[in-house]
Amino acid sequence: MRAYKLPQNIQLGSATASLQIEGGDRNNSWYQFCENNRIKDGSHCIVAADHWNRYEEDIAIMKQLNQETYRMSIEWSRIEPAEGQYNQAALDHYRDEILKLLDAGIRPLVTLHHFSNPIWIEEAGAWTNPRIVNYFSKYVKTVVYALGDLVCDWVTINEPNVYLFQSYIELTSPPAKPSMKHYFKGIKLMIEAHIDAYRAIHRIRSEQHFLGQTQVGVAFHMRVFDIERKKIRSALSRKLTDYVFHTLFLEGMIHGNYKFPIHRNKQYINQRTELYCDFFGLNYYSRDIIEFTWNPFVAFAKQLVKKGIDTNDMGWEIYPEGLYRICKEIYKKYQLPIYITENGICDQTDGKRAKFIYDHLEQVAKLCEEGIPIERYYHWSTIDNFEWQEGLSRRFGLVHINYETQARTIKQSGYFYAEICKTKEVSPEMLMKYQPS
Repeated sequence: MRAYKLPQNIQLGSATASLQIEGGDRNNSWYQFCENNRIKDGSHCIVAADHWNRYEEDIAIMKQLNQETYRMSIEWSRIEPAEGQYNQAALDHYRDEILKLLDAGIRPLVTLHHFSNPIWIEEAGAWTNPRIVNYFSKYVKTVVYALGDLVCDWVTINEPNVYLFQSYIELTSPPAKPSMKHYFKGIKLMIEAHIDAYRAIHRIRSEQHFLGQTQVGVAFHMRVFDIERKKIRSALSRKLTDYVFHTLFLEGMIHGNYKFPIHRNKQYINQRTELYCDFFGLNYYSRDIIEFTWNPFVAFAKQLVKKGIDTNDMGWEIYPEGLYRICKEIYKKYQLPIYITENGICDQTDGKRAKFIYDHLEQVAKLCEEGIPIERYYHWSTIDNFEWQEGLSRRFGLVHINYETQARTIKQSGYFYAEICKTKEVSPEMLMKYQPS
């Protein structure tokens, strides 16, 4: 293993999502999903990591880990528990959390929608109801007026492709109702909601004369799709999967380009003079091997894991080269600065995480050396969390959570990453000390 350096100006940190760590909220779609016994390991999100009550302790740990920036999310169900009824106490709570981050020298990147919906939104059809664009716009404006003086950097929607795929195709997330029609309808509405939010955040921060350059984007989940053998049908399946899982979202949310079969809305069609992202947010974890199947519901593609390859506890291939491949491709196409908004490993024993960090940041160093503007890197995740349908048994954190006592313990990989955050390099001494191999 070689030592390497990262640019001194890259910001390193970690990320979480509110539903996955906060606990205490019974007014969201995932609470209902848990109550309906839809979680594989039988666990529940109602307590999770109890971050809502322990955020000061967690911020102190982030500071100890030399975090420069932290990606967090706002829970819509806490802010607007019923239509048009806004909870000032919840806004005050998030304001205090953000102030304490800033006091600790940690820059917040705030996500406005990360998979979970208020129950009243879910019951109204969520992201298949055309009114969702107006609902989301009002919520976004409320949050930005309340917190926009503290926060410059925003993600409007996290992984819109994963949200819709798991909700209407894979059926592992609420409402878990199979519908290809709803998948494509959701794409259209999420594009419109993002464009509305992008414009509103810039307008509000400008009109209110809030300090700092406004940066707004989307956290796109992107996977490498490869085929093992040169078969025409598998190649076509790979191309179609890339189109419906990546291209439709990227073109719509970055350029306002509504590609077939998404119905065009004149209000949101770009006039070729405007971008709707100030940065490209990239969530990268793995690659899939695509093999043709006759099932049109999954774009005629069976997603497989390469045989004999190293995987994480979720069964995903560990493929750091994919981070390099995707960043090169998206920068060539979109010419936007890149924030790696999520990159991490499910690893119960913490035996692979240090090497995962080493290998993926080595790709980041290589990209930066080649002039690709990787401006931020957020490891997923800061602390162990409720991993959606997988439950509490899947561990992604730099910090171990004992869910019985809520004790926090920094993992060996957490200390390794903390030294990288501090020095912006992996030195020979660090390789000897942490032995990430």
